[in-house]
Amino acid sequence: MEMKRILLTGSNGLLGQKIVKLVQDEYADRYELLATSKGANRIEKIKGFDFQSLDISDPKAVAELFDSYRPDYLINTAAMTNVDACEDDKEGCKMANIEAVKILGEACEKHNTFFLHLSTDFIFDGEDGPYKEDDKPNPLSYYGWSKLEGEKVVESLSCPWAIARTIIVYGVAEQMSRSNIVLWAKSALEKGDPLTIVNDQFRSPTLAEDLAKGCMQIIEHDAQGVYHLSGKDFMSIIELVKRVAKHFGLNDAQLSEISSSSLNQAAKRPPKTGFVLDKAMNDLGYDPHSFEEGLSIVDQQIQQS
Repeated sequence: MEMKRILLTGSNGLLGQKIVKLVQDEYADRYELLATSKGANRIEKIKGFDFQSLDISDPKAVAELFDSYRPDYLINTAAMTNVDACEDDKEGCKMANIEAVKILGEACEKHNTFFLHLSTDFIFDGEDGPYKEDDKPNPLSYYGWSKLEGEKVVESLSCPWAIARTIIVYGVAEQMSRSNIVLWAKSALEKGDPLTIVNDQFRSPTLAEDLAKGCMQIIEHDAQGVYHLSGKDFMSIIELVKRVAKHFGLNDAQLSEISSSSLNQAAKRPPKTGFVLDKAMNDLGYDPHSFEEGLSIVDQQIQQS
């Protein structure tokens, strides 16, 4: 059987690292993987994969890599995802989330590479969640707008494509440049600092391993179109933090609740997202862990590291 080639962007990130591990552990007999990220490779514990530094906003570098590697699939996990930073640095956000997608898209069209692009619940306004794939987007922030524009770029391509939207991803990885809500909450609760958490935002937190699996299921099925891949449990952010406290045996007495409007953040957040997962479950066999199961996996990984 001929090995198919996957080109991965953003391999240093949380999802990128989980995809590298998953391909090495479960799909190494069917797929070659070339992992790329801006800067040096930060993954030291996973062996046996190829890495190349790549700036996806550089058309020449992207074209040269596609010409030499000739991938069957591209998984684009690279993005500017800090919602408030996107509001403050609109040019940087546009370059990472729209212009780079155009550059990758042109390369995919030239080589008829299947383009799997990661997107977000923040393309919705949060007035009517949980959302299905064909619900109408209405982003509230520049980040949400940029990700929606990136989706439009992908949808216009002549090569095969899929879009995997997700919601707050959590998990453990090596040398992460950004934390995530579960690790942040655990650390803050352990310090015993007073914490003020929003009580009017509702999400379905996503274990990074589940999202990586969903991405590979899209590739395995050559499934085109838009898919919602998130956790299956729906909760407020304050409930999420309380569930982290309970799981790790930490005191949540220092938690106080606040409404989003009093936070004064640069970017507006959708109040209530969450996803309807029926399409991914039926088409792909997507089967995410419960939040408690996800916390157990994180706990185990923290102890191992």
